Amino acid sequence: MTALLLGLGLLGLCYGATWATPGEVFAVLSGADTSVVILDWRLPRVLAGLVFGAALGVAGAIFQNITRNPMGSPDVIGLDAGAYTGALVALTVLSGTSAQLAAGSVVGGLSVAAAIYFLAFDRGFSGMRLVVIGIAINAMVTAFNSWIVLRAELEVAIAAVGWSAGSLNGIGWDDLTIPFVIICVLLLLITLAAHSVHQAALGDAIAVTTGVGLDRLRLLMVFVGVGCTATVTAVAGPVVFIALAAPQIGRRLAGAAGVPLLPAALTGALLLLGADLIAQMLLAPVALPVGVVSTAIGGCYLIWLLTKEVRRA
Repeated sequence: MTALLLGLGLLGLCYGATWATPGEVFAVLSGADTSVVILDWRLPRVLAGLVFGAALGVAGAIFQNITRNPMGSPDVIGLDAGAYTGALVALTVLSGTSAQLAAGSVVGGLSVAAAIYFLAFDRGFSGMRLVVIGIAINAMVTAFNSWIVLRAELEVAIAAVGWSAGSLNGIGWDDLTIPFVIICVLLLLITLAAHSVHQAALGDAIAVTTGVGLDRLRLLMVFVGVGCTATVTAVAGPVVFIALAAPQIGRRLAGAAGVPLLPAALTGALLLLGADLIAQMLLAPVALPVGVVSTAIGGCYLIWLLTKEVRRA
């Protein structure tokens, strides 16, 4: 999978309005040559696909571990929509700076996560109840987002609708520094707790007997999952279905029990980078938002997943 990621990354650096050979790309990366197109246009986009895809994959794995349900993904249970609400408020009420978008996305995502958690908690924790309530909350928050867009000024509404498709078009180094730092810190936190996450995935009883503090661990997992989702949403808009599909595909490729974090991260990076390349090539020279491609692919995956769950039930 690592070799495939490197290959897609190289293809992303070569592909564009003008094709650059791999030799030219390596010359620029090694400093032997200079190219604004490769260094300042294509490289940030490729790195954004890798890091944001990994962050969404980990966020999906976290919530699928918490809910113990393959449908327990941030975009299905409404966290993406909540982060989008926070960003819309920053756009329409405030001046919409990068810091305001990031803060609004995190606050919106955490607010929706808290609402879902408290509504789903009834004398115990049920993953299925959390997913069902999350789907309902997602529908309500999505309707609220539509109302905000309809009430906004025309220019803001057009920008908000375009941004809601989820896109890596036009991303530069200035957009990535702070989000990359935040995502690295969040991934480091969940990596330090990876053993406890694995114990919790085996069952509450096993986790408690091995000394895992479930309440504190779940709070950390929710914080990291929402933080990853909101950070990506603040920069690229809501890129859906990566967090849903990556953990399950990664689990099957790794042949591991539970929903491991590393395969989910690698698969998420692979899916987002591949979807972005398809989005660039499909109607070239016009680059589609990557969210259009990920939604089309994810919709097929969701139908297959629902069919499988119904047969299992």
